[in-house]
Amino acid sequence: MPNRPKYLNLLQIRLPLPGIVSIMHRVSGAVLFLALPLILCGLQKSLGSFDTFLVMKDAFSSPLVKIVMIGLLWGYLHHLAAGIRHLLLDIDVGTELASARLASIMVLVVSIALTVVAGALIW
Repeated sequence: MPNRPKYLNLLQIRLPLPGIVSIMHRVSGAVLFLALPLILCGLQKSLGSFDTFLVMKDAFSSPLVKIVMIGLLWGYLHHLAAGIRHLLLDIDVGTELASARLASIMVLVVSIALTVVAGALIW
């Protein structure tokens, strides 16, 4: 009988990059789902009247709110790119180890690059 560990320490497990990107896909989806009511509430308030539009415009011009919005934008773009990667995996494209790593790197690069471009336009 091999000498097996008595417990599984999750902090010592080294997850490969495709696994990390997959977990980030799930987390970004959950964060976007939870942020959706706040975004829709802000949109509804901004469409109420011209005065509430100006209030929301002032609120969204704050640097802290802009950073949060850029973070949500990255979450959306990452979720989109990782979702496309998962769809390709479903049709058996990129299932080999080397191509899975490359696709994971591409998801990160594309989502960050698009966020930088869109964030520059937002700021």
